[in-house]
Amino acid sequence: MIKTGEQHTQSLRDGRQVYLDGGVVDDVTTHPAFRNVTATVGRLYDFQSQAENRELMTYAIPEAEDPQGGPRANRIWQLPRSYEDMVTRRRALVAWTELHGGFLGRSPDHVASCICGMYMGRDVFVDYDPERAGALADYYRHARDNELYLTYVIINPQADRSKEAHEQQSEFLSTGVVDRDAEGITVRGAKMLATGGIVANEVLVTCIQPLQPGDEKYAISFAVPMNVKGLKILSRKSYEAHAPSEFDNPLSHRFDENDAVLFFDDVKVPWERVFIYQDVEMCQKQFHATPAHVCQNYQAQVRLMVKMKFLIGLAHKITETNGTTQFPQVRETLGQLAAQGAMVDAMVHAMEVKGSALGEYFVPDRHTLYAAQVLTQQLYPAVMATLRDLAGGGMIMLPSSVADFANPELRGMIGETQQSPVLGSEDRVKFFKLAWDAVGSEFASRHTQYEMFFSGATFVTKNHSYRTYDWEHGKGLVDHILNSYSLDDELNNNTEGQ
Repeated sequence: MIKTGEQHTQSLRDGRQVYLDGGVVDDVTTHPAFRNVTATVGRLYDFQSQAENRELMTYAIPEAEDPQGGPRANRIWQLPRSYEDMVTRRRALVAWTELHGGFLGRSPDHVASCICGMYMGRDVFVDYDPERAGALADYYRHARDNELYLTYVIINPQADRSKEAHEQQSEFLSTGVVDRDAEGITVRGAKMLATGGIVANEVLVTCIQPLQPGDEKYAISFAVPMNVKGLKILSRKSYEAHAPSEFDNPLSHRFDENDAVLFFDDVKVPWERVFIYQDVEMCQKQFHATPAHVCQNYQAQVRLMVKMKFLIGLAHKITETNGTTQFPQVRETLGQLAAQGAMVDAMVHAMEVKGSALGEYFVPDRHTLYAAQVLTQQLYPAVMATLRDLAGGGMIMLPSSVADFANPELRGMIGETQQSPVLGSEDRVKFFKLAWDAVGSEFASRHTQYEMFFSGATFVTKNHSYRTYDWEHGKGLVDHILNSYSLDDELNNNTEGQ
């Protein structure tokens, strides 16, 4: 299936229970808190369904994956079998990302990449339980063939971090198994953080955090539609709802993908959608013994690569607007930003070039991916600080809203006070409204927090980097030099010279 924007929009009118500001949202596609991001996601599907983008955005499903072969699917579901396949798939990811500037952190290609990684490593699931492996394989094909937009919730709610999941005050603070029967399992409890979930079709529910003995009831992995009976979606504050003017808030007006807590109120999950059942070890293996964790975070780095280009372009335009580009200290700052952007770009390409075969598939280099995560977690807030330095007060001293332009007297004063060597007053205001939304608004603050923590706390990513680095090779080089000389040789040489 090659889905259109209208088809995706219609699929969201399914009776899902979304809670916002004390009430239930009747229709997320028309509600002021979600309608614009719905349209943004729709434009992604419209882009991929256009005839001129067919080869870029879709691929023919090979017979190895489907005995009938022939149907086409979005490249987000493509399973690379070579370096060339990976590059081709990445070009599709970039094309989609450029439509939103990297501000949709959990666009449809993210969790799709996770499911692809699990499928490529399904032998791990076969060793665990052939029936669960079959359920996973069927779900991959189901999601691919119906072009589902998936989100996931893989973190337990923050409560008492000094205690394990089963030690929390509430038994079902975290989503766990209440009951099982021949048809499936019943689950109860909460999960965070369903980024993009309000405009997604289905959700993968599991736990990426290490679980301990005693946590078995929470050690599950399954997928359900966002409108499944008993699922309650608790939205955070909508930045879109507070950004009714596209001129005043061009990013939060269109790209507020939202985040939500999911509460499962005795939700029934059929066995054909259960991939792990009460197995602590397997919950970790599904991510780290398969390519899933690498594939989903490779997609995130591709997205960040595009976002960095946007932010660096924003930085250069700030200096042009302020007439400071030729200042030596400003050019140095821009050069630093350019180097940082090139680093992200190079590391994405290095993940591909250093990729390796996993059976019949080709996967990104694991350590390069984790090295990129460590560096980019530190990079994003630094880039935000640099943009603030370059802009100075220009992002703050702006008209209160687009309504000021409707007042002739105010419009005249805006013309006198909003000046630039390269832009007229209206374009200057328009540009700095965009810059503020990217750097200083509540929407921007959420993005800084997201980029710093979506891949885990810094100690988590640094530990991934530690465990995947080739320490033996480096130590071998050290030992080679150490073994090339000795104290005895030195003493003998000194004695002979006397």
